[in-house]
Amino acid sequence: MRDFKMLLSLVVHTYSLRYWLPAAVMLGTAPAYVLSWSAWRLLSTILPRRPFHVMDDLFYAIYQSMVLFFFENYTGVEVLIYGDIPKNKENVVYLSNHQCTVDWIIADMLAIRQNAIGHVRYVLKDGLKWLPLYGWYFSQHGGVYVKRSANFEEKAMKCKLLSQTKCGAPMYLVIFPEGTRYNPDLPKVIRDSQAFAKKEGLAVLKHNLTPRMKASHIAISTMKDHLDSVYDITVAYEGTLNTKGERRSAPSMPEFLCKECPRVHIHFERVDLKEIPKEAVFFRRWLHERFEIKDKLLTSFYESEVPEQRCKFPGEGQRSPLSLKKTLPSLLFLGGLTLPMLFTDTGRKLYLKTWIYGTLVGWLWVNISP
Repeated sequence: MRDFKMLLSLVVHTYSLRYWLPAAVMLGTAPAYVLSWSAWRLLSTILPRRPFHVMDDLFYAIYQSMVLFFFENYTGVEVLIYGDIPKNKENVVYLSNHQCTVDWIIADMLAIRQNAIGHVRYVLKDGLKWLPLYGWYFSQHGGVYVKRSANFEEKAMKCKLLSQTKCGAPMYLVIFPEGTRYNPDLPKVIRDSQAFAKKEGLAVLKHNLTPRMKASHIAISTMKDHLDSVYDITVAYEGTLNTKGERRSAPSMPEFLCKECPRVHIHFERVDLKEIPKEAVFFRRWLHERFEIKDKLLTSFYESEVPEQRCKFPGEGQRSPLSLKKTLPSLLFLGGLTLPMLFTDTGRKLYLKTWIYGTLVGWLWVNISP
């Protein structure tokens, strides 16, 4: 019995290492990364804004490429893409269904395949600005924090987006219009969303929440002269059907890093800006119709009556492996910045102070700056 417990403990610890090792590296390199970025930020105050954005995007691409090393190369997840991703970089608004924190990483997965990963910026829930170091940095990189419903600050969002477009910053703006995650384990949230749709005379969705239109409408209308198109993305994670054939919650980041998702299915559609209504009332209907299409795709994925068509989208998905050449150099570079700090007393003190004071200053900055 004692040997069995020891074996079980070993299995549990080995399983947890699948997550803790990548997490330690991704979080552990943050102070060195922020210090390097901050040094460039100070230097760029005497330069035009354009060079700052070029280097800022390069810094961001390095860090996010390292993140993808773990989420793709390390996990070995198979990425299947339905639809043709443009080979050239574009200024876009990226609209996707939302079911877990890994959805953020999916945007990186598509962007890196267009060599546009440095241009990714997010519309985020206001509470995420309190993330240590990251909350402040996402804002500096062009991310927009928004509050919900009556507290939504339309003017602040417009100002933030205009400040980016006026200086010609490339834009790959990621928005999750549902506002919160679809989770089968939270049936009340789903029922409330469906009741709202019914009340408003909108089609009731089964595998998505009713989308909110404010952030998407403001983003597209504010940047209409800067954008090339809108990307309509639908994501499904394989391994999210239980033994009864019912949909269960999508994998969290720890579960994904523990290799619990064998494949990610990404349905891609490029939407021309001319097809998108400008008036808010018509835009709302258009956005809901896009989510009706997503709902049909997800219904087919989870509930197709033909077993062979289940757990995939209609059509043929193209396997899209990510080369180590795009991710490993970033891991080595950031590791090279971090390790020297940890090997000396002075470096360790600077490392710790960066976490503490960088977080405190970041919290102050993100709450007083527009």
